[in-house]
Amino acid sequence: MGDIIDEVKLFRTWSTPFALRIVWALQLKGIQYQTIYEDLSNKSDALLLYNPIHKKVPVLLHNSKPISESLVLPAVWDAFTKAAGKEQEEAYSRSIEKLKLLDEELKGKKLFGGEEIGMVDIALGWLSNLVSVFEEITGLKFIDEHTMPRLSAWKAALNEIPVVKENWPDYAKLLTKFTVLRETYLSKEPQK
Repeated sequence: MGDIIDEVKLFRTWSTPFALRIVWALQLKGIQYQTIYEDLSNKSDALLLYNPIHKKVPVLLHNSKPISESLVLPAVWDAFTKAAGKEQEEAYSRSIEKLKLLDEELKGKKLFGGEEIGMVDIALGWLSNLVSVFEEITGLKFIDEHTMPRLSAWKAALNEIPVVKENWPDYAKLLTKFTVLRETYLSKEPQK
């Protein structure tokens, strides 16, 4: 009987924050993996094979068995994709309520996992970088050090963890990409 070889592959794009969750977890556990970068405007046959329903990234393969991303974007995304006005104000208020709940959960802790990075830190880690991009593009302040001091400190602490810091995409490229993405969303909104 032959040895079982664990083969791990990650289909992702350079900019998806959800793939970073997987990257961080794999690297923290010391698991070797192969990254396969996808062009979502020209999806590979392999991506379509392993995620035929959603046809999206990230997809993690373990010995050719796919595990597709299932977490959804939080309320911050809703505020980011709305034009200034009542809809954006309502979405922004909902996102601030949720972020304040997260701030409360950090009472007495450096990270959600305590002193060490944990599952919640990994799941929410995109906030520590991408929220700054959203803030710059929209002019909205999502995580303020005065109203959410613990969440603000968490962002800084998480960004100092080497496995997190070393894997962030280029900020300027993210800014360009999400500016275009937001403009695309706004152009599809019905004119009032």
